[in-house]
Amino acid sequence: MTPMKEDYLKIIFELGGTKKKVSNKQIALSLDIAAGSVTEMVGKLVQEGLAKHTPYAGISLTKKGIRYAETLVRKHRIWEDFLVDKLHYGLPDVHSEAEVLEHVTSERLVDSLEAFLGNPTHCPHGGAIPDKEGHYQEDSHTSLADSQDGDEVAIERFIDNHDLLMYLHDIDLQIGQDVTVMKHDPFEGPVTIEVKATGQKIPVSYKAAHNVFVK
Repeated sequence: MTPMKEDYLKIIFELGGTKKKVSNKQIALSLDIAAGSVTEMVGKLVQEGLAKHTPYAGISLTKKGIRYAETLVRKHRIWEDFLVDKLHYGLPDVHSEAEVLEHVTSERLVDSLEAFLGNPTHCPHGGAIPDKEGHYQEDSHTSLADSQDGDEVAIERFIDNHDLLMYLHDIDLQIGQDVTVMKHDPFEGPVTIEVKATGQKIPVSYKAAHNVFVK
């Protein structure tokens, strides 16, 4: 399987495609690619029995696709945990390293890493880590963009994307923060939130708000 197909499986997994339909627009925003490219790749995943597509509804993973995605995500996120916790990498810097390492990691090695790290349940950017049997705590799939003005939510996780993580670091948005959603600006404008602990008001861009998940 090509790295690009694996990236699609992982992003559909991250966006909740194990339980619901994910739109082409969501995938395109998260991967920062054209919607036409998504349509072409989704067709290939469907042909290989990894995904199913319902016109005007979206894409979800098949059982085969879910299991493949869980294996990829487990290796990737365990390496991210190791890089941040043991080698003190900055959060925006771990994705590209983990992307390489996951493809050369045997089941024996990932099992050993998992035990060495104390069986972590979540990676540094908040995503759940499936265990060897595919068990994990289901992530929230409610994006900041989907929240309503006045909602009081906690920042739970970020999509694993280097540019996104750099941007969120620059605006000082952090996992675990309790925030109030102040307003959604029209015409794909930012979502403004207020951090409860500090009163700081942060405008989060339209694209970033679709890749930040809250509960």
